[in-house]
Amino acid sequence: MDINIITYLACICFLFLFGRIFIIPIKKILKLVLNSIIGGLVIFLINMIGINFGFHIGLNVFTSILVGLLGLPGAVVLIIIKLLIG
Repeated sequence: MDINIITYLACICFLFLFGRIFIIPIKKILKLVLNSIIGGLVIFLINMIGINFGFHIGLNVFTSILVGLLGLPGAVVLIIIKLLIG
């Protein structure tokens, strides 16, 4: 009976340490995914407004992540790059 309690406590400690090690990267990954989705929506809105002016930014993983990471400045960077490249 004594060994079962020690094993049980060791498993709880292991799960606690395992959770502490991996919960922070999972939070960061989920935040990046959420920001990328929001970035994709921002690019979509830019494209909807840009239809009137013949302006279009490609909506792909890289542009979504860029706007997701940088926020509004990332969208501005994409607009400037698009205007410079043509």
